[in-house]
Amino acid sequence: MQRRVLVPGVLAASILLAIPASAASFTPGAPGIGDAYYPASGNGGYDVSHYDLRLQYQPATDLLEGTATILATTKQDLSRFNLDFGLKVSEIRVNGVKASYATSGTQELEVTPATPLPRDKAITVVVKYAGKPSEFKVDGWSAWVHTPDGAVAAQEPDSAIWWFPANDHPRDKATFDVSVNVPDGLQAISNGVLQSQSSRLGWTRYNWRSNKPQATYLATLAIGKFDITTDKTADGLPVLNAYSKDLGDNAGAARASVERTTEVADWLSGVFGPYPFNALGGYVPNVTSGFALETQTRPFYSPRQFANGANVSVVVHELAHQWYGDSVSVDNWKDIWLNEGFARYAQWLWSEKEGEGSAADLARWTYAQHPADDPFWQVAPGDPGAENQFHGAVYDRGAIALQALREQVGDPVFFQILKGWPASHAYGNAKIGEFVRYAEKVSGKPLAELFDSWLYQAGRPDLPAVKPAYGPKNAKGPKAPGSGLLKEPRSWKKIAATNTIHEH
Repeated sequence: MQRRVLVPGVLAASILLAIPASAASFTPGAPGIGDAYYPASGNGGYDVSHYDLRLQYQPATDLLEGTATILATTKQDLSRFNLDFGLKVSEIRVNGVKASYATSGTQELEVTPATPLPRDKAITVVVKYAGKPSEFKVDGWSAWVHTPDGAVAAQEPDSAIWWFPANDHPRDKATFDVSVNVPDGLQAISNGVLQSQSSRLGWTRYNWRSNKPQATYLATLAIGKFDITTDKTADGLPVLNAYSKDLGDNAGAARASVERTTEVADWLSGVFGPYPFNALGGYVPNVTSGFALETQTRPFYSPRQFANGANVSVVVHELAHQWYGDSVSVDNWKDIWLNEGFARYAQWLWSEKEGEGSAADLARWTYAQHPADDPFWQVAPGDPGAENQFHGAVYDRGAIALQALREQVGDPVFFQILKGWPASHAYGNAKIGEFVRYAEKVSGKPLAELFDSWLYQAGRPDLPAVKPAYGPKNAKGPKAPGSGLLKEPRSWKKIAATNTIHEH
């Protein structure tokens, strides 16, 4: 900034003095992005556009060494900014110059550049680090799983801080290049398309690219011994599925489910619109956890999801998230219904398509499992609280809300909404209120009361009777409101078997 000042003693004369902008205009970025459920998640002051991760992992010691190059743009005059990370850092450079750094809290890495960073400027941050991720704990817990032959990083609401520094919140999405060096004989699986692999001196490097914006929790890494199958979709997209070699009795059921990924994605494209990414597939590593996760382009499946046989319904759920959760991500974690209610409803639509029970049948059967005094009805899917983020009500009551919407607006408009929403918010973030307004706009109907009763109010809303859903009157079994016995849909047990889908 320049100011013209009058020099004392020199009448009617002035000289131009260059005076730097006030240091007071440069302030630290916030240590959180502003999510009420997870105050420490994410950071303020900048927006990431790309992560380039160059890693080396030795399973024998669980040692991960990495260099993360982060491309970002400042959103304020920054004197300092934070990254979310838990491993030991050896050096940080900002725009090529060494920066000072310190740690605070459980996951805050505070970076102070050599010179302050003006607003709206592109910056490059390089972080060198090393550590044993399974030894880094948050509340006694690690998202990094050290397996018998490698490791897996796949968790929600976060897993990034165990293996790369990040602005760790879905609101700051970026593209990814992930390059992983592992001992010969092992494979490294990540998101997107495998660009190349090469071997040298006993190590093999795998280079992966995910070219559409991706939330940090949706970045995944699996290292181990895998059986890998590859194919292409009718549109030419690469399909890669991976199965740990030691899945035991679950191996056949896992393959019989995950190998139907292309078929399911093709069908979902007819429901939600064109598939939004550059690759698809799934992987089943040798872990003991029981959940599955919608890691972008390549969902993670625990072997336990297939302990009772093949279950395509879990594949439907995780692939539905590619539209609802991955392409369109939550703005805050309280908006989780926009992910889970729709993924559950996709399972119901698959049942309807397969002739194993309509979505209406499943809505009423699910409704009948929970009497009016069941605590299930006290959880509000529209704002369940961090402690209930993955409660069954978010999934099931949330899916019933969509069936109620379908019956309110009719099938043509309903399916127009299901396709239009991910197209209108592709690769971005959204809030539940925005979806409600979008549904009202498309349908031309006031819908706020319907969504309020199903998503926000405690207690069991009324669900009108639909005659085809019922069996004989006066028989024993769950009853529909004002009617007779409900008949269990044939798909029910397979869908119910996925109720642990995101129990971590």
